[in-house]
Amino acid sequence: MGSSADSDRLRDLAALRRVRDRIDRDYAQPLDVEALAAGEHMSAGHLSRQFKLAYGEPPYSYLMTRRIERAMALLRRGDISVTEVCFQVGFQSLGTFSTRFSELVGVSPSRYRADPRLGPGIPSWIEKQATRPIRNREAPEDPPA
Repeated sequence: MGSSADSDRLRDLAALRRVRDRIDRDYAQPLDVEALAAGEHMSAGHLSRQFKLAYGEPPYSYLMTRRIERAMALLRRGDISVTEVCFQVGFQSLGTFSTRFSELVGVSPSRYRADPRLGPGIPSWIEKQATRPIRNREAPEDPPA
């Protein structure tokens, strides 16, 4: 690989990191792949392909994962409704939020909120690792009752 190719790759990696950082920071804001790509002077297709190569999932999926992770934390707190959580994490529709939450977590948001085994009481770093959402195909067939 020549030095020009190396510098292009490093420039792309830096841009991908900025996109990921923006998603992490602004997950509750309206974000779309086209706007994220334009902010880094890339095409949406190039950003999606390179992001998936670097992080294992496309930017839109990464955004949904961040939103659902935050929703899980808010639902565990138990002091706000599922509807309030939906809008706080950046979803525009309760139906879309519930569907996406169920796909990634394996249970509905209301069921997740009511499950006492997922409540507070364990260190946050363990909680974050143990409760990271997974894709639907990885969710257990019969979620715990």
